[in-house]
Amino acid sequence: MKFSLLLTHTTRGNPSEADTPSHRYMLRSGMVMQIASGIYTYLPLGWRALKKIEAIIREEIEMAGGQEVRMPVLQPVELWEETGRNLAFGDTLFSLKDRRGRGMILAPTHEEVLSQIGKAYVQSYRDMPIIIYQIQTKFRDELRPRAGLIRVREFDMKDAYSLDVDEKALDDNYQRMALAYRNIYKRCGLPAIMVEADSGAIGGKESHEFILPAATGEDTIIICSNCEYAANLEKALSNYPKLPESESFLREEIYTPGVSNISALQRFLKVDHKQILKSIVYVADGEIVAVVIRGDLKVNEAKLGNILMAKHLRFANSDEIRSAGLIPGFISPVGAADIRWVGDNSIEHGRNYVAGGNKADLHFRNINFPRDFTIEQLVDIAEVNEEGLCVICNSPLQSLKGIEIGHIFKLGTFFSEKLGVNFLDQAGQSQPVIMGCYGIGIGRLLAAAIEQNHDEKGIVFPVTIAPYSVHLVGLNLDDEDVMNSADYLYRSLWEDGTECLFDDRIAETAGVKFNDADLMGIPIRVIVSKRSIANGTCEIKFRSGSDSNPVSLTQATAFIKQSLETID
Repeated sequence: MKFSLLLTHTTRGNPSEADTPSHRYMLRSGMVMQIASGIYTYLPLGWRALKKIEAIIREEIEMAGGQEVRMPVLQPVELWEETGRNLAFGDTLFSLKDRRGRGMILAPTHEEVLSQIGKAYVQSYRDMPIIIYQIQTKFRDELRPRAGLIRVREFDMKDAYSLDVDEKALDDNYQRMALAYRNIYKRCGLPAIMVEADSGAIGGKESHEFILPAATGEDTIIICSNCEYAANLEKALSNYPKLPESESFLREEIYTPGVSNISALQRFLKVDHKQILKSIVYVADGEIVAVVIRGDLKVNEAKLGNILMAKHLRFANSDEIRSAGLIPGFISPVGAADIRWVGDNSIEHGRNYVAGGNKADLHFRNINFPRDFTIEQLVDIAEVNEEGLCVICNSPLQSLKGIEIGHIFKLGTFFSEKLGVNFLDQAGQSQPVIMGCYGIGIGRLLAAAIEQNHDEKGIVFPVTIAPYSVHLVGLNLDDEDVMNSADYLYRSLWEDGTECLFDDRIAETAGVKFNDADLMGIPIRVIVSKRSIANGTCEIKFRSGSDSNPVSLTQATAFIKQSLETID
């Protein structure tokens, strides 16, 4: 492609709406154009990079046994009502009515339609295992689209689905797909980390995310400093150092006028927050639920919601707290009203806590579990913090920011039982099909790649997903000999199978051309100028390096091809 024909327009200044490097550089280099909040047009450079990613994904998923299909974006809402996911997705779901008034949705994912395929084509255990996939547009009405292609309302996704006869077969396909994902990210030049994750509105009993470390990421992952344990913050588990052993003292009441939060209580009683029991009241699907946790920890609401099996979880307001017989600011499980209580495991690892007194201006000292109170459930509902220790090897944990670039789920029988996707086993008995699903956001992966591969000048594309392999920059192109030499090299590269973008603009200065080349991030820059052809050479520079080297014009094509095979 010649630059003079390319549909693009580069800019020097940073767009005001861009808040991450990938967003800035994709807009500035003319890879995408924003149409509305969270809605983008892919221009030629962006589309070429996207198609490179798609090609890698297709190869790896088909190597894993996947068969490509195409499912409809437009789906009847009744399918979603049968699974209850119209409520789980809530306002994120784009919905509409057709001319006959029938409810329709624009698909954010395709488990319901996949289930219909299963009902039609799977009758016997002999019909499985099956893996089908598609690369197709999805729609989600995100509340706050952000970071360019990282969180959008219309996006391309590779979604794959497995149908199996039992849990072992599902696990085999799950591991096969996990390996395919690792291969995809490796081929795209991205060091993704596979972490345990919460399944969210997709459903299922087990899932893993693939996270690309990036300072601008909106996900937090927890990794062990010693072993391979890794989990999303919403799912992460940890051990905590036990508090010093001591004998249990007798409970006593303390007058604490106006002391109604943890910080004030610490100052008033001069106690560490680890010695305080914190009580929080939630409303879970309309039910009042109280939680007790050690004062140095936060409640992980994803864990709590899963334990309660709640679709909607929120903090209770003051009126709701009082209606449950509790006093805001002085809540305690000790002698509490008859409501549901859930406790975090942390309360077992200490003695002589301070807790609310269930009366205004009153706290208890020397509270011990289970001597002084009982609770309905004692479970892990804590958010891992910097003091957490690995549940596998007890080594220190650390947190990283990152971008989710893939998610795989063991769905089990959730959809097959809801939608009647059954098969006859070897004994002739009807059984529900065991399902898995596997997603990669294509545009998000492209944006994430740029988040990790850029510098102050622009993008630094990995070779495998760059829109072109070579950026040929012609200088002094008003000189016929220079133009002929540059055009010779341009044709030679394409004939040899090397994709080349030729900056053939005559009016632009060398500085503008070099800046555009840096901004676009194509792996190899080749410069042909009056000075270079006088020596029968061109200058070759790698985008990831600083030095340029003269190479014979006649040998340049072979040199470039060999170089592309060795660039990391």
